[in-house]
Amino acid sequence: MAGAPSRQHDQPHEHEPERIHAEADSSPRDHETLKHDDAFLVIDTHGDIGAFGNHSDGFFYNDTRYLSRLELLIARRPPLLLGSTLDRKDIQHCCDLTNTDIYSDGALWLHKDVVHVFRTTYVHDGSLRQRLVFTNHSNVYCNLPVTVFFDADFCDIFEVRGMRREKRGAVRRQIESSRSVNFVYSGLDGIVRQTSIHVDPEPLSLKETSAFFRLHIPPKGSQRVFVTAVAGTERARAPCSYVKGLRDAQRYLRRFNPIAANIEVSNPDFDYVLKRSRADLRLLITQTPEGPYPYAGTPWYSTTFGRDALITALQVLWFNPSIAKGVLRRLAHYQAKSYDAAADAQPGKILHEMRNGEMAALREIPFGLYYGSVDSTPLFIVLAGSYFVRTGDTDFLHEIWPAILKALEWIDGPGDPDGDGFVEYARETDEGLANQGWKDSHDAVFNKDGELAEGPLALVEVQGYVFQAKQLAARMATIMGEPDLARRLEKEAVTLQQKFEEKFWSPEIGTYAIALDGQKRRVDVRSSNAGHVLSSGIADPERAKRVIDQMLSASFFSGWGIRTIATTEARYNPMSYHNGSIWPHDNSMIAAGFAHYRHSDRIEAVFNGLLDAALNMNQGRLPELFCGFRRRAGRSPVLYPVACSPQAWASGSMPHILQSLLGLEADGTTRTVTLNAPYLPERLGEVTIRNMPVGMGTADFVVRRKSGGVALDVLECREGAKVVLA
Repeated sequence: MAGAPSRQHDQPHEHEPERIHAEADSSPRDHETLKHDDAFLVIDTHGDIGAFGNHSDGFFYNDTRYLSRLELLIARRPPLLLGSTLDRKDIQHCCDLTNTDIYSDGALWLHKDVVHVFRTTYVHDGSLRQRLVFTNHSNVYCNLPVTVFFDADFCDIFEVRGMRREKRGAVRRQIESSRSVNFVYSGLDGIVRQTSIHVDPEPLSLKETSAFFRLHIPPKGSQRVFVTAVAGTERARAPCSYVKGLRDAQRYLRRFNPIAANIEVSNPDFDYVLKRSRADLRLLITQTPEGPYPYAGTPWYSTTFGRDALITALQVLWFNPSIAKGVLRRLAHYQAKSYDAAADAQPGKILHEMRNGEMAALREIPFGLYYGSVDSTPLFIVLAGSYFVRTGDTDFLHEIWPAILKALEWIDGPGDPDGDGFVEYARETDEGLANQGWKDSHDAVFNKDGELAEGPLALVEVQGYVFQAKQLAARMATIMGEPDLARRLEKEAVTLQQKFEEKFWSPEIGTYAIALDGQKRRVDVRSSNAGHVLSSGIADPERAKRVIDQMLSASFFSGWGIRTIATTEARYNPMSYHNGSIWPHDNSMIAAGFAHYRHSDRIEAVFNGLLDAALNMNQGRLPELFCGFRRRAGRSPVLYPVACSPQAWASGSMPHILQSLLGLEADGTTRTVTLNAPYLPERLGEVTIRNMPVGMGTADFVVRRKSGGVALDVLECREGAKVVLA
């Protein structure tokens, strides 16, 4: 290892008594996510992929892992981590590294902290690009041996999640040039997937899975190494430079500028969490042929999901209606047209999940185009109606109306096979989901004795969605010149509301039952599902108040948030996925119900709990879910180990709760923003909203506490917009 710094003052003696040796990096490796459209990256704090046996890392594209290893070694050792973060636009992952103590023939050859490595990575246009800047902080030349390892296993995302396959395709590795290696996977589905690795400058040695460099770095000077991985199903195009790709990524971010309000709050903690929420939503939104669409979450759900996107679009509709339009247009495009038992599809039904990987193509999993969700179809109508009310966009209503009519036909037809007026589900294939509400674990719906409920099952919240869907569809039918349909839908909504109260209210548990089973018996379990009912308006006001009281009782409210299942129930487990955990989106939907019944002041506990939880999370980011243990002084929330983070509807939760606190509604036709019985917790402080779109107008206004109440200051209204306090 010739050429290392040799002056004595540059190399402290290895036996100095106060010297701390650093031969290996013992710092923990957290992970960060980068995404652009259908490609995403799970990378560790060092900028590595697959180091130390981290099997869920990787660069993924269309549900396939195109890069399973990317690891930096300096003199055959991993560098020490100094710090790791995202840049201010969340485009690049940036980490600062340095060399460890390096020995040769038993003697200290290179002292730690001589070479600084600034390593940056981003994802754009189906490519991963990484830049490594090595800076020599000594006073002599440094002849630094550097190795970059890389590999591609082309695992399907479901394999990465733990599923095993009997057969796989074959991977071929070939050196294309002195600077490039190609990985070619011939899949069992007949598709050839390729990853091309390009390195610059030309390495001293290039092998099928590694590139070795010897960097000659002058005193106080730097050398750069670039690594690019291009994913695709065709022969890879020549990569552009790191800087050009970064400029393209930044231009893309500037170009994607949806019509959205700007929200500022005076509380710095909440402002921090709110900014993280909006940044994560921006990260997860994918530009599809039909428009912007929030993919559900990384790493496991970075694809088109129906329910997740519909709820996310509802959460952010008040400040960014453009997302709803993209979601509706895409789901209308993929609306089921025929019966397909293997996909749980019937005409008019809205998509649950779409997958593009090899296992989906071979039907090793049923999720290529899968329709196994009972709530996506009524939620589709709810979002369509809410979007129309919010924007007054009659042109888009005309475009989407045929899909709405087909969805209504599904609700009254295949969605209600026994004609009792309640939408219910039973999977048509053993490979499909056993439970098809948002709590889709196999054990999510159970009887009070803990035994699993037998279907077909009519979930409580789904009936609320159907009620709201028919009310909104009636309003849209009137606009579309179909008064007979409007009257029929209004009548059906009233009938459903009456039957709902009769069948779902349970005096024994003091709330609405989670479901009716296949024998039309109540499944008497206290669940957060009953809270979802409130936002639809189907619940009797007195009973709604009892539900609110129960949601905030100790059996549900942990101090961090509302649990999915009360602690009194047979299958309660705070570490389970759906039976006692805390889901931020669940809490935001429940809080919206509190506001609907003008109990916005009761939201404060939920707001404080989730805000504190977020402040205890990495980067102020609420994950998909966390454990439902009781809050204890001086302790953070207990994380759920494989929760997606970021997750779209978790990211939409705090903005949604803010809307509920403000009681904010917008009518695009009259261009009016209304604040209905708003309540501002003292902790929240002042809220300033600018460029709030409402119909063709926009408004700027401030909401603040005043004498125990709320004051509204309208700053400016444009194109006929109005803001009123009710």
